[in-house]
Amino acid sequence: RFNRRARQLLPLIYLIRHTLNQEVDLSGKILIIDSFPVPVCQPVRNYRVKIFHDIADIGYKATKKVYYYGFKVHAIVSDDGYLLDYAVTKASVHDAKETVELMNNAHPTNHYLLGDEGYLGKDLAAKLKQMSYVLWTPYRKNMQGAKKHNNHQLMAIRRTIESDFALLSYYNAENNRARSLAGFQERLEVAVLAYNMAYCLERFN
Repeated sequence: RFNRRARQLLPLIYLIRHTLNQEVDLSGKILIIDSFPVPVCQPVRNYRVKIFHDIADIGYKATKKVYYYGFKVHAIVSDDGYLLDYAVTKASVHDAKETVELMNNAHPTNHYLLGDEGYLGKDLAAKLKQMSYVLWTPYRKNMQGAKKHNNHQLMAIRRTIESDFALLSYYNAENNRARSLAGFQERLEVAVLAYNMAYCLERFN
């Protein structure tokens, strides 16, 4: 009964989160984009699981070097940790493919975006430039001009999103064990809202 009632609150939770976005001043700050995995089962069950069979698939978790079945959350975060918006895709979707749509939905006033090597590519940078956004990504070590391009200060700022994702996992953003799509959305929305409320309490109290 509790879970059913919680799912019915999903539109209200969504509204609260987006209203909070309007109250937080992020103008003039750098934004960071990245993604984190949300497995829905243990890796040993990747090829036997039946839940979400039509909307989830198998992706690769580079940090732990393991394949997982589930979803991927693409998120835009400010340089001091506020999560502005996110999108959920299948686990196999490449990070760069979701970037343009995510920026269109979020409409951030910030125009400088940091990403990791997964967002490298002239096509993505050109599309974002047409939208008045400047994308910076570090070069791989074997790429020409990498030493000159890889600004260590920008790389340090970009890495702060990894700490933000670690805090999000504290609110079970990555450990979503819902068995329905509505339940999955509700738990993820609650995790993001709780994280952002904690951010506001820490910054503005």
